[in-house]
Amino acid sequence: MKLNRRQVAALAGSLALPAAAQAPWPSKPIRLVVPFTPGGTTDLLARAMAPELQQRLGQAVVVDNKPGAGGNIGSAEVAKATDGHTLLMGTVGTHAINASLYPKLPYDPAKDFAPITLVAAVPNVLVLNPANAARYGIHSVADLIRVARANPGKLNMASSGNGTSIHLAGELFKSMTGSFMLHFPYRGSGPALLDLIAGNTDLMFDNLPSALPQIKAGKLLALAVTSAQRSPAVPDLPTMAEAGGAVLKGYEASSWFGLLAPAHQPADQVARLQREAAAALNTPALRERMAGQGAVAGGGSSAEFAALIASETLKWAKVVKVSGAKVD
Repeated sequence: MKLNRRQVAALAGSLALPAAAQAPWPSKPIRLVVPFTPGGTTDLLARAMAPELQQRLGQAVVVDNKPGAGGNIGSAEVAKATDGHTLLMGTVGTHAINASLYPKLPYDPAKDFAPITLVAAVPNVLVLNPANAARYGIHSVADLIRVARANPGKLNMASSGNGTSIHLAGELFKSMTGSFMLHFPYRGSGPALLDLIAGNTDLMFDNLPSALPQIKAGKLLALAVTSAQRSPAVPDLPTMAEAGGAVLKGYEASSWFGLLAPAHQPADQVARLQREAAAALNTPALRERMAGQGAVAGGGSSAEFAALIASETLKWAKVVKVSGAKVD
């Protein structure tokens, strides 16, 4: 049977469909967006994960810092990505806090993303510039409460940006202690830490992994962790509830970080990303590396991560309401 030109073209197209449908993924480098500046915990975790994912996926994984607006700029960029090769290192701020703090977000934390896996959970740590602390006579959390109450607005509190757990940890402290400190939001933990070390601000409730090297080097004075239990990375540091007594009973403001894809990412690709990320996070080397930084490695299922996001959104909505936190 002789086929005409149109029939030949149609046959060729039908034969090409299975091959296209089975095209390998990923087929090009993956961009892992960090919605904060380099040097903070979100960035550190992304750069720890990138080579592990690269090895398992067979494509380069490039970390791309897109800071601004408490993580909203980078998160919105990923939500709108259509190339199939863009992921987000999301945080408790971008996916649980900002929905309550910002009147209008440029993305929907629940509808615009496909959760992949929790990467790590970390406590925050209350750190001060040692020279400034000595000048104010602050050597403990009780001292900080006393000075902050007696001098409203005199102390400056840095954060990695509006809506981050670092910001909310400070707002919760202010609310529970009846104190007032000026909030200075930065575009990430890195630049905030630099200004704190330089003495341009007085204190910060930073994520433990990014602050720990500076604590060990004596460049920052650590007073307490913000988790419900002490951290194995700094076992001598009390919790805020322990250090603050009755006034800070029940205080808890920890952070978490996880991988997310745009909502339209094919389910089989999300499943593969979860498997490969979980395998990386279950290697002794990476777990020990994270533990040494004060982080607890994740690696659970996508459903478990989605459930965490949902529960944390409710929890932080209450914290925002109680603390009266506002976007500066």
